[in-house]
Amino acid sequence: MSRETYKKRMGYFDARPKARGALIAADKILTRISYIAYPFLLGYLAVQRNPELLRAVLVPGISFVILSCFRYLYCAPRPYEVYGIPPAVPKNTKGKSFPSRHVFSAFMIGMTFLRFLPAAGAALLVLGAVMAALRVVGGVHFPKDVAAGAVFGLVCGLTGFWAIP
Repeated sequence: MSRETYKKRMGYFDARPKARGALIAADKILTRISYIAYPFLLGYLAVQRNPELLRAVLVPGISFVILSCFRYLYCAPRPYEVYGIPPAVPKNTKGKSFPSRHVFSAFMIGMTFLRFLPAAGAALLVLGAVMAALRVVGGVHFPKDVAAGAVFGLVCGLTGFWAIP
C-alpha cells in the first residue's frame, strides 16, 4: 500500500463521519464476537467432559504466546507510523503491527471451533476474514500483517488440532 493510497483511504473516512463510525463499530463487534465465543466453547467442552478441553486451551494459548513474542521482537511499524497520517480506527500503539494479533486470534478461535463445532468454526473464520479487511481499511495494519496473522492462526490450528495426535 502506498502513502497516497493510505492517505486517500483515510481522507474518505475523514469526510464521512458515519462511515468512520460504522467501521469502528464493526471492528469492535467482530473482535468481541470471537473473544466472547471462546470462553463459551470452553464451557461447552467442560460440561460435555470432552477429553480435548485441555488441547482447546493449550493450542491457542501456546500459539498466542509464540506469536506475541515474535511480534514484540520484530516490532514492525504500523501504517499510520510509516505514513504519518492518523488511522480511521483509533489506535496509537507504536510498532507490533506484524503479524496482526487480532486477526490471528480470530482465526485461531475459528480453528478451535472448527475442531469441535464445525459450522460455528466456519462462520468465525469468515468473520475473521472480514475483520482482517476492516483492520487494513481502518489503517491499523498493512495487508501483509493481517495475511500473516490469518495464516499463522490457520497453521497453528491445523497443526495443533489435526496434525498432532
